[in-house]
Amino acid sequence: MTAGEALPLSHVDEAGRVRMVDVGAKAQSRRRATAAAEVRMAGETAARLRDLPKGDALAVAQVAGIMAAKRTSELIPLCHPLPLSVVYVELAVEDAGVRITATAETTAQTGVEMEALTAAAVAALTVYDMAKAIDKAMVVSDVRLLEKTKEAP
Repeated sequence: MTAGEALPLSHVDEAGRVRMVDVGAKAQSRRRATAAAEVRMAGETAARLRDLPKGDALAVAQVAGIMAAKRTSELIPLCHPLPLSVVYVELAVEDAGVRITATAETTAQTGVEMEALTAAAVAALTVYDMAKAIDKAMVVSDVRLLEKTKEAP
C-alpha cells in the first residue's frame, strides 16, 4: 500500500460485497476495550438526576448498557457474538450532564470495542429516555473508543 492509498474496509471484500470477517485462524487472546459517551443537559436536570434515590435512573442506564453489550452481535449485523467475561458501565453526573464510561472484556479471536461502544451508547440513550420529559434540549454526544488492548496469546 502506498502513501495516500486508503486502507481497505474490513467488512467489504475485494469485489465490494459486505462480509463478516473470518477470524477462524486467529489465536484467542485476552482483549479489553473502553468507550465513553456523554449526555449534555440543563444543570437543573443534572441536579435532579443526582438527587434521585440510589438505584433509580442511573442504575437503569447502567443495567441497560450491560445488557446492550451482551447483545451487540444482534444489533450490529457483522459483529461476531463474543463470550464477554465482564462489562463495567459507570455513570457520573456532572454540573450539566452525565458522563458514561463502559469497559468490556473477553478472551476471543476478535476485539470488544463494539461491545464497549454499544454499552456506552445505550446507557446514554437510557439516561436521555429517563430525563426527556423534563429536558427537551438534551444531547447525546461524543460516543467514542477510549482504549483497546490485546494481550499476547
